[in-house]
Amino acid sequence: MTAPAVLTEQHLQLRRAVREFLTTERREGSLRDHVGGRFHPAFSRRLAERGWVGMALPRRYGGGERSAVDRFVVLEELLADDAPIAAHFVAERQTAPSLLAFGTEAQCARFLPAIVRGECWFAIGMSEPDAGSDLASVRTRAVRTDGGWHVSGTKLWTSNAQHLHYFVVLCRTSVAADRHEGLSQLIVDLHTPGVTVRPITMLNGATDFNEVVLDTVFVPDDLVLGEVGDGWKQVTSELAFERSGPDRYMSSVPLLRRFVRHCRDTNGALTPEQRGEVGRLWARLRTIRTMSLGVAAALDSGAAPTFEAALVKDLGTVFEQDVVATVHRLFGRELDACGEDLERELANAVMIAPSFTIKGGATDVLRTIVARKLR
Repeated sequence: MTAPAVLTEQHLQLRRAVREFLTTERREGSLRDHVGGRFHPAFSRRLAERGWVGMALPRRYGGGERSAVDRFVVLEELLADDAPIAAHFVAERQTAPSLLAFGTEAQCARFLPAIVRGECWFAIGMSEPDAGSDLASVRTRAVRTDGGWHVSGTKLWTSNAQHLHYFVVLCRTSVAADRHEGLSQLIVDLHTPGVTVRPITMLNGATDFNEVVLDTVFVPDDLVLGEVGDGWKQVTSELAFERSGPDRYMSSVPLLRRFVRHCRDTNGALTPEQRGEVGRLWARLRTIRTMSLGVAAALDSGAAPTFEAALVKDLGTVFEQDVVATVHRLFGRELDACGEDLERELANAVMIAPSFTIKGGATDVLRTIVARKLR
């Protein structure tokens, strides 16, 4: 594993600034006006005004040219507070670094400043029906045409596609004996003729996920990301950003914190059983967090920690599910005792918990990556 990052007094000051900002936002009611779920464009723009979107991007594109660890600190606070960051999140987390690594200067100049302002939003176009986390099995195809490509296929689990501007599509641009070859990445405008977005309704009624169908969608040559045929190399590099951050182990942390507050408010303290269970979960959280910080430090040094990111994601999402199961077990059949708000949050968490070990790469795929590294 990579060496853990060292948090300094500067990081603590940054953490306090984010907490104060979130306290003010909630006190003023600024978080109520949103599209739904965690999608809140105005909040994303307010974060951007404070320099907390695109923090690690170069100043020439409007970024803060700060470290991945600085970004980690801000993101951790936002996630711990369950802040609505879905509008800008994917664009900042992985599209921007991919553009910086593989994009043309024209692409960077076009997209990065808008991402930093919280005004340009991207989704991921990787998973497909019958392919899932096996990205080498994608069947979406791009065929050469005058001035660009015609893209046809279906992408699945595309988060917030009904609200976003673009997504980066992994597709086949040529036939190759090795299924890892012949792949490319194209930037597709989600409002282009031939693009159909179909929301997928989850058990809890949410429609964050979507199926996106591309029917002979034209993509100009200037929106090819990187080199044609280099899609596999690019997408595996990109996954280190998707799988290693605090978003891969903190989905259930707000639930755990509210559970602890509820127990203290109701009974004055946690019972011995509750203290033991919460203590074990908190110890696991601290360990995974240290590993995730190590990946952030590795990214700062220019490394591509694919193995380490897969390990963090696997351990993190299993932890997220265990938090939900533990809180549910401790309440047992007496759910009414947890109060209406906490009961509603717990019920929602129980319904969405199975998705934790799928998004960002299924568990069996991640463990295969780890096993190959360790053998």
